Amino acid sequence: MNILFVCTGNTCRSPMAEVIFNSINKNKNNKAFSAGASVVPGSSISLNSALTIKDKLNKDISNRKAQQLQLQHIINSDLLLTMTDNIKLYLQRLYPQHKDKIYTLNEYIGENGDILDPYGGDISIYEKTFDMLLNRIKKLIIKIK
Repeated sequence: MNILFVCTGNTCRSPMAEVIFNSINKNKNNKAFSAGASVVPGSSISLNSALTIKDKLNKDISNRKAQQLQLQHIINSDLLLTMTDNIKLYLQRLYPQHKDKIYTLNEYIGENGDILDPYGGDISIYEKTFDMLLNRIKKLIIKIK
């Protein structure tokens, strides 16, 4: 199963979700990717996202470039999980033929609300978002088994 995590700029939440999923997932038939709904061209992973991933998972993603969501990403994905309800609704309107595989991460696992956007915050906000994502992704892995 190919899972696509989507946030706004692909510099914080969705790349962290991608790395978390791929780090803790034991089923090699499942693979995560990430993209942003509105990427600033040439943007890179945020410094605090890279530092948090390095600290928590010992993975270096400091050279990662943001990926703009493209139709091909959606076609190649079995499941799209957005960080917010607004992004989910936007993508369902933009790609109505794929709306049945677009959910918020929280909605898909039976939780409420959006994933906290740490953009511009200090390292503690990024760590809080990481912890939220880790918790949700553990539930996701159980659900897709």
